[in-house]
Order: sequence, then C-alpha cells, then structure tokens
Amino acid sequence: MEVKAGEFLEQINYPADLKQFKDTDLVQICDELRQFIVDTVSVNGGHFGSSLGVVELTVALHYVLNAPYDQLVWDVGHQAYGHKILTGRRHSFHTNRIYKGISGFPKRTESEYDTFGVGHSSTSISAALGMAVASNYKGEKDRQHVAVIGDGAMTGGMAFEALNHAGIENSNILVILNDNCMSIDPNVGALKEYLTDITTSKPYNRFRDDISHVLSKISELGPNAHEIIKKVEKTIKGGLLKRSNFFEALKFRYFGPIDGHDVKHLVKVLNDLKDIPGPKLLHCVTVKGKGYALAEKDQTKWHSPGLFDKITGEIKKTVTDKPLAPKYQDVFGNTIVELAEQNSKIMGVTPAMPSGSSLNIMMKAMPDRAFDVGIAEQHAVTFSAGLATQGMVPFCNIYSTFMQRAYDQVIHDVAIQKLNVVFCLDRAGFAGSDGATHHGAYDLAYMRCIPNMIVSAPMNEEELRNLMFTAQQENMGPFSIRYPRGNGVMTDWRRPMKAIEVGKARMICDGEDVAILSIGHIGNEAVKACMELNAEGIHPAHYDMRFAKPLDEAVLHQVFRKFKYVITVEDGCIQGGMGSAVLEFMADNNYACNVTRLGIPDKIIEHGEQPELWAECGYDAKGIAKAVEKLAVPRATKTIAS
Repeated sequence: MEVKAGEFLEQINYPADLKQFKDTDLVQICDELRQFIVDTVSVNGGHFGSSLGVVELTVALHYVLNAPYDQLVWDVGHQAYGHKILTGRRHSFHTNRIYKGISGFPKRTESEYDTFGVGHSSTSISAALGMAVASNYKGEKDRQHVAVIGDGAMTGGMAFEALNHAGIENSNILVILNDNCMSIDPNVGALKEYLTDITTSKPYNRFRDDISHVLSKISELGPNAHEIIKKVEKTIKGGLLKRSNFFEALKFRYFGPIDGHDVKHLVKVLNDLKDIPGPKLLHCVTVKGKGYALAEKDQTKWHSPGLFDKITGEIKKTVTDKPLAPKYQDVFGNTIVELAEQNSKIMGVTPAMPSGSSLNIMMKAMPDRAFDVGIAEQHAVTFSAGLATQGMVPFCNIYSTFMQRAYDQVIHDVAIQKLNVVFCLDRAGFAGSDGATHHGAYDLAYMRCIPNMIVSAPMNEEELRNLMFTAQQENMGPFSIRYPRGNGVMTDWRRPMKAIEVGKARMICDGEDVAILSIGHIGNEAVKACMELNAEGIHPAHYDMRFAKPLDEAVLHQVFRKFKYVITVEDGCIQGGMGSAVLEFMADNNYACNVTRLGIPDKIIEHGEQPELWAECGYDAKGIAKAVEKLAVPRATKTIAS
C-alpha cells in the first residue's frame, strides 16, 4: 500500500528538489520523512530503527552534496530507507523487499544514486576510498566521497583495513561514523568502549565547541597556520581525552562528536568539511529508532519488527489455532544449552548475531561460555579454532552468507589442523526478503571441497538436534551443519538426542522409476510432491541424504542400480552442490543414469519470500512434482508395486 507523503516531502522526488527549500524548512522535512518511513514500514514491513536514526543525517547529506556526482556509500544499507525515498523511489517504496519490488538495500542497478551495492557490513570505507582514488586519478578534484558507517560495522576487520589505507592516501574521503551503540544487538568490544569514552568525556565536550573559535585566531600566523592549527587541535583533543585519538593516529582529521539529530548544525558542519582536503572522520551520535518511542526503548526488537500498529506499537503476528513449529534458530539456541549442560567443553561463538542466531539463550544461561565477538567473522572462526586447540568444542554460529567472509580461516585455521569446530550455518538457502546479499546459496559447494570437512543439513528439528549431538562427539573434526531461516515442521521437536552415523542417508519412502535425493529442509517440499504424485499413480522414491560429504555410497549404489532416473533437490547452488557430488559419484563408478539437478541456478536471485523463490527456481513441491512427471510412468494403483 502506497502511503501519502507530507506537504514538503510530496514536492521532493530527487535531491535537486530538496535544495530548493530553505535550511529552516529542513526540520519539517525530517519530520515528514520519518513519518513516511513509519507509515510505510508499519503496513509493508522491513527494517525500521536504523533508518529512523539517520533521518537528519540523510537529509543533511543530500542537501549539501551534489549527488550522484558526489559519491555516497551507505554501509550495510539497513539505514538507507530515507536515502531511497529522497532519490526517486518514494512512489515505489511500498514495494520495498517485496517479490519483484525494490531492494531493501542500496543497489547499483536500481538507481544511479546507489553508488555501491551493500548488505554485508564494513565495506563502505573501502569502496568510497576506491572511488576517491579513481576520482583523484581522473582529476575530479571537486568530487566528494562519503561513507556512512555504523559503529557496529566499524568493528569489522575490513573497516580497520580501509582506515589504515585511507590515512596514507591524499584522497577526498569523508567517513561519517553513525554512533548509536547498536548493530542489531548492542555493540561489544574495545572500540565501543573507546567511543563511549569520547561521547561521555565532560572536559572534551565542554571545550569541543570552543576549539574552532580559539584556533581561528591562529590563522593570523601566516602560511604555516594550517599545520599549527592541526597540531594544537590534536594536542587539545588528546589531552582532554587522556589518550591519543584513535582515528587521528591513522592520519584522519577527526571532528566531533556532534548531535546527529540537529539537521541545521549537520548542514553547517558538512559544508565546512567539503573545503577541508584529505581523509576526514565525522563522529555523529544518534539514537537508533529516533522519533518512535518504542523503537528507541527496545532497539533490537524494532530493528526489523514486521508489520505493526503504528499507534499502539502492537506487532502483528499470524494467529493460528494449531501449534506452530519452532524456528530452526531457536532449536539451535535451546539445544546448545542442553548439550553444554552435559558437555563442559562446549562453547558458543557468534559474530554480532546473538538474537538472530538465538545464541543469546546460551549467553544468558552460561555467560562465561558464549561469546559475541562483534561483526568479525574471520576472527570468530580463528577464535573458535584457538578454543578447539585447548580441548574445547566451539559451536561457531554464522549466517551462511556471512560465512563466505571467513573462508580462508575455515581452510587455514580449522580444516588443515583438523580441529573440532562445529559451524552452524543459519539462514542457509534462500534468506527471503533480504535478497541476493543475504541468500545462503553457496555453503554446500564451498564447504564440500574442503578436506577434513563434514557437510550436513537436517530435514527437520529432530535431525538438527541429532546432528548437533553428533558433531560434539570425540574426534569429529571440522563439522558443518546448515539450516534455513524460519520455522521447521515439527511441534514435538524436544526428543532425546542420539548420534547419527556420519555419511548415513535415510530412506523416506520407496518407489518406482524415479528416485528423489534431497538434502536439508527442502526435503519437506519433496515429501509434499510425493504425496501429490501418489494420488496420480506416480510413486517416486525419496531419500534424505543428510550429508553432502561424505556421501552415503551404499545408498547411492542401490539407487543407481535400481532407478533409471534420479532427481537431486537442494536449497543451494547446483554448481558444486550435493547434486554435483551425486554426478561425480555416478561418473566415478561408471553408472549410466538420467540425473536432473534442482536447486539455485547459476544466476543472482533477487528478494522475495522463500516459497516464491523456490517456485521461481523450480524446486518447490510443484516444481519437484513437475520434474518427476516428465520421467515417471503413471500407474493405476495408488501404491507402489510389491
């Protein structure tokens, strides 16, 4: 549903329209933009608190900059809703994150104002620096390059690497640190403590506003005044903070902290910074969820609340008279606590996703055995490897899409050393409305090619518990367990755990003509397909492979000896995935069979609900049934031949 904009916002389709207003009008424009986001997200869903927190910063940036000539990069993109609304997408904003609608993140193919595609954190400074160096090389000296990065994203190692490089480049780059002490969950780590020291230092804040006035008097000293000003400014900052300024140690000019919700002051500061050459960092203090009281109070809950009543704040949930199966993440969260109560060696690790992964359950029950390491996937993996060298059994819980960022560490620090690190890959397969940057399409393929790695996927909650139980047995080595976003299929999932023989598949049903080999939760779509086909007199066999590595070779020998047609089904890329493993087995053992692979094709799939995307790629229940119908022979009987 498209929402009506306010009086001023209605007149703004692009940043050029915004510049026609007086700076005294900007407060009302901010109010209308914030209300537009509230009105739209409440009825259409999407991320919420992050964009509310940068409304004033968004308006100020587009008021001052000459976008798209000036390059503006939004880190992660959760915070870019206001940017989208001001850059030609207000009328289509109601389609945000909806199948075939606009993306929930900045996307280069969507708008020339989206200078860089984002979704994973900590990339903005590197990208903006690359743009700045290119502009400098081309002689575009007047071009501005701005990276807006949250303090949570600043904990990612890539951000530190980019700062380290940017400090030695004489390029026109401005890093805006959006400091609200939050990513999705509260920030952790030494950087968070450092920023807190700055923002709460009374002496520094008392003198901060007077520094520019005092230093302006020194300009009368002549041509060396600029260098003198920098030295005096650095001395004052360092002295009042009782430590060297971290950012200035990296050769950035540091400005702030300033109120990120004072739009008129932001405009003044941004205009001033345009005239200062070299790398600069502006520290803005903001409140995530600003302007919506409930979002300010519970920032994690309101990061992405779903549909809600904007007046009462009641979050709307699907009402059903039947008990619902739990989310896979909650099965993980509760099961790891059960296992840890039995096995004192178990520890939990997550890179800044304790609530998203449900490791927060263990963090509350066993705070000395569960760790949020910040947005630092590489560190999470090698930290887990370090724990494993000392006899611990770390469960390293990382979203499948973010696991890609620590691939070297998986190989170098875990697999080569055969360490028992259990990788629990949440959001595997299609991640839904978060789209291409968040789909967990590749983990089966990229884990399967690593020596010493066990690669598994449960079909339901009971299987997830059993795989977790299996993974913490003695001498298991590197062990990967993938599971999807959302709910499972079992309401009675709290069953006693038992070990599964590694590499052992299970037959769901016997059949004729065609064998369906599935792995993971998507096997439940194959079950639905089999039920539909049985009613038509078609009886495919169905096997839940459970492991992409090692494969159950005994079962595969049986399958290839009995069936002429085989269909593999996986919620992952078909290049290099479980289906490819089956083809390799067939070739290595000289079988001749017709194999159809269903999965994510070799292209980027955009956002949408999981069933919509399964259908698009042809491996929902209907797609599986259609693939079987092309091959099988219908029979009059509704049961398979004895």
